[in-house]
Amino acid sequence: MVYETGNRTVDDAVARVLDGERLDRRDGLALVAQPVDDLAAGADYVRSQLGDDTVDACSIVNAKAGSCAEDCGFCAQSVHFDTGIDNYGFLGPEKILEAAKRAERDGSQRFGIVVAEKGVSKEQRPDEWEEVLEAIRLVRDETDVEVDASLGILTEEEAAILAEEGLNHYNHNIETSPRYFPEIVQTHSFEDRVETLEVAKDAGMDLCAGVILGMGETPTDRVEAAIALQDIGVSSLPVNILNPVEGTPMAERGLPDITTEEVIETIAVYRLLHPEARVRLTGGREVNLDTDGQVAALEAGADGILTGDYLTTEGQSAADDLEIIDEAGLEPNTEANDFDPERVSERADDAGDPETAAGTAQSKSELQSDD
Repeated sequence: MVYETGNRTVDDAVARVLDGERLDRRDGLALVAQPVDDLAAGADYVRSQLGDDTVDACSIVNAKAGSCAEDCGFCAQSVHFDTGIDNYGFLGPEKILEAAKRAERDGSQRFGIVVAEKGVSKEQRPDEWEEVLEAIRLVRDETDVEVDASLGILTEEEAAILAEEGLNHYNHNIETSPRYFPEIVQTHSFEDRVETLEVAKDAGMDLCAGVILGMGETPTDRVEAAIALQDIGVSSLPVNILNPVEGTPMAERGLPDITTEEVIETIAVYRLLHPEARVRLTGGREVNLDTDGQVAALEAGADGILTGDYLTTEGQSAADDLEIIDEAGLEPNTEANDFDPERVSERADDAGDPETAAGTAQSKSELQSDD
């Protein structure tokens, strides 16, 4: 039996995807113009047929905060903008391991070590490079989560070393379309980001690369970004939604808020353009979407989330995320970390646990302490 929404454009796209065909730019532009309910239904069916009915949770730690020389207009950690965030140097391997263990406890399958700078340079900062490698080894050897990282631009040598150490995914978001990228960043190019992703992929790492919605881009830009990611080849596609931080250009532009419908529409189109990737609802989702909106995103093809805090802003608790996953009729992924979801919820009820998996925001000061 062939699944049908009654929308010819959506139904044709669903049939072609399930037949193994890759949709192209023209398809994406046609899809983004369709009613959101039809898109969501078709995308959810594709997810149900090609996925495993689980939602994969990842967490991150802001391992080095602030003073980044790049001028990404959305980023609170750029030295170019006065955002009032706390700056600190590399946390150190043991502190990162503590954050990874919290992520493991809260049900994350992946844990990302994030460093705010153009690149963790083996040649220019050899001591920091060695600490990064030691942190990767500790998380790899002492937890069940898969260790990922976002370390900026990589050389071929650095990528080979990271892959050899067991780094699973390398994260390097493209942020937006090639056309719109210069409106967001001037200190490096879209091509620079693609080059690093290709270096990481050639070294044997899987790729996690996605976008930020709500920065003034058009629906066409959103499609163009997804097509660029097709060409790169990603297994995890994070969809962030702008949460403008005071002092950044994105906050000063006074951009209109993105609507829930636009987010759901984009998630659904991304599922159809990337049928076998984890389409991950990530930063800014709590600010831009209410609980029903987050559930709707999971019902429109998303099958991954970033749980806990983000780099400089607070996120959502693991217990709340488990409720959203359940309401969407899905199950938490336990492939890497076979945790007990009921225990996560019980711990939150018993202690009102303020610590999130990421080890940023609320628990940042604890991570920086020496006790």
